[in-house]
Amino acid sequence: MAYPADDPTSSGVNPAPASEQVANELARVNRALKTLSDGNRTLLRASDEHELLHDMCRVIVKTGGYRMACVAYAEYDEQKRIHWVACEGTETAYMETHDFTWSDTELGRNAAGTAIRTGRAVVGRHLTDPAYAGPAYARARENAIQKGYASGSAFPLRVDGKVLGALALTAAEPDAFDAQEVDLLSELADDLAYGIANLRTRAQHYAEQATIARLAYYDPLTGLPNRTLLWEVLDGAMQAAKQQHRALALLHLEVGRFHEINKVLGYNSGDQLLQELARRLARAVTDDEKLARVGEAEFAVLLSHGGAAYAIQVAQRLVSTLREPVQVSGLMLDARVGIGIALFPGHATDADALIRRANAAMHQVNPVQSGYAIYTGGQEQEHTRRLTIMGDLHRAIENDELRLYCQPKVDIATRRVCGAEALVRWQHRLHGMIAPTEFIKLAEQAGTITPLTHWMLEAAFRQSYAWHEAGLERALAINLSALDLQDPQLIERIDGLFSTWGVAPALIQFELTESAVMADPASALDTLARLKQLGVQLCIDDYGTGYSSLSYLQKLPVDVLKIDQSFVMPMVTSDDSAAIVRSTIELGHNLGLKVVAEGVESQAIWERLAALGCDIAQGSFISMPMQAEQFQEWATKWSYLSGHGADLPSGLTP
Repeated sequence: MAYPADDPTSSGVNPAPASEQVANELARVNRALKTLSDGNRTLLRASDEHELLHDMCRVIVKTGGYRMACVAYAEYDEQKRIHWVACEGTETAYMETHDFTWSDTELGRNAAGTAIRTGRAVVGRHLTDPAYAGPAYARARENAIQKGYASGSAFPLRVDGKVLGALALTAAEPDAFDAQEVDLLSELADDLAYGIANLRTRAQHYAEQATIARLAYYDPLTGLPNRTLLWEVLDGAMQAAKQQHRALALLHLEVGRFHEINKVLGYNSGDQLLQELARRLARAVTDDEKLARVGEAEFAVLLSHGGAAYAIQVAQRLVSTLREPVQVSGLMLDARVGIGIALFPGHATDADALIRRANAAMHQVNPVQSGYAIYTGGQEQEHTRRLTIMGDLHRAIENDELRLYCQPKVDIATRRVCGAEALVRWQHRLHGMIAPTEFIKLAEQAGTITPLTHWMLEAAFRQSYAWHEAGLERALAINLSALDLQDPQLIERIDGLFSTWGVAPALIQFELTESAVMADPASALDTLARLKQLGVQLCIDDYGTGYSSLSYLQKLPVDVLKIDQSFVMPMVTSDDSAAIVRSTIELGHNLGLKVVAEGVESQAIWERLAALGCDIAQGSFISMPMQAEQFQEWATKWSYLSGHGADLPSGLTP
């Protein structure tokens, strides 16, 4: 293939008789026609580009009788190298030992290089004639003699208007590749180029289809099967299990505190955590156990054989596998994965139900204990109820179906009513009165805590205005959650409510739990400082149950500490609780704060708090929470009775 690009034929070569020339030309044309015909059949059968190139070279040599056939691809790099991809009659490794190029240089003036560079067919004849021994021709003559050919040609391979490479052929006879033969072989080269383009288009289509299939059935982050594929595999496994009268199990795994990790460390760290957990799970499951990622921080494992005992055994193995901390962003994180187990046929007989019930069981896991739980009958109903409540809560907020309740606060020294805590109550049309601890937690999970807080703020300011108009100057305390402190519009909204209702800042207080403040201390400190600038009082609620340090407490712009009822309620019978209450009161006073005790349920507790110098009491001994409209009637009775008797009017109702 290293013959020069020009045809060295000259008058110095003795021509054959005319009749012999005609016969030879006809033989070569027939050879080219047969090669073209068999080559086209090869194109029709081809399913792989590499296979096509080798088969085409084989047809050219075996069927056409040519001495050698090779396909070269052009490298579009700085050196413009030529890469030999298929050969018959010689080895590609041998061709690669030569420095072939298609650049316009001395090395690039070989037949294949010239065909690629110019886009035209190149023919060389009488390559072994000793009359041609110049420097440019010597190497071509040497190769021709060594390989047993006397003529050669090269044809460009064009794909989408670009020269991809060249098809190069050699023949034993010195006068091969006349005009007719070159035309037929040029057609063969064009057909080969078309076949290459067609196979590449087909390969690209298959690759796109494979990509679509991967996106449809596999999770791009972990490479695991996704929920869709799991459902299909689970459905098939359940059908087989039903026919064979055997059990199977589905394990649903969820990573705890994942949203916290995303929020604190960022989404990249969360992704790294999930990828490492996926790798650990993949190593832990056997070939018969199908692992999938079915949610943001959720995985599932299908056990095609075995009942409850085997499912528990696998769950214990996975809990053990995931117990080791994971290093993410330079930190060691405890994944805290919970596993819910549902069984076929005992818990469900279709794929959807089994998935739901494994998920419901997962929500009942106590991570401190076993780390897994098996589905029981009431779990799914409770899960469905929770989902219903989540949806109905949004409607209840929009339709103003919630009610404002107030629980009084009383100054212990003077026995006077000094304010109240604003509370929300919800009488559900189907489920009755729903505990605030339940629907507020659900609101945080469902992302409706901000609308709920907005409703609460509006209701509390409206009530404070109504009291003011009635001549009552009592502070009303509003609770804020950790998510509320992250609301960038919180301060603006509260400031707007002050402007709307004209309420004095001294009549509005805000209560925040220790855990809410410490969820993001820096952000909380900024929000509390901006709240304080509005002139309101701030209270740390449930003090003693969180994890704030005294040094941090000293930095907070708060006015009040509220001792958690878990310490106040047993203080008469528990010396430890009494000591905690006493030290908290002393701490608050030393920091210049007022101290509120919640959970005051008896005269004895009241008297003990009074002896310790506690400032304010709140609890059922004074009054249970009541509708805001009833507060004034209750306050009037309290003032009258507490002013005319030694004992307090316990549990007074309006």
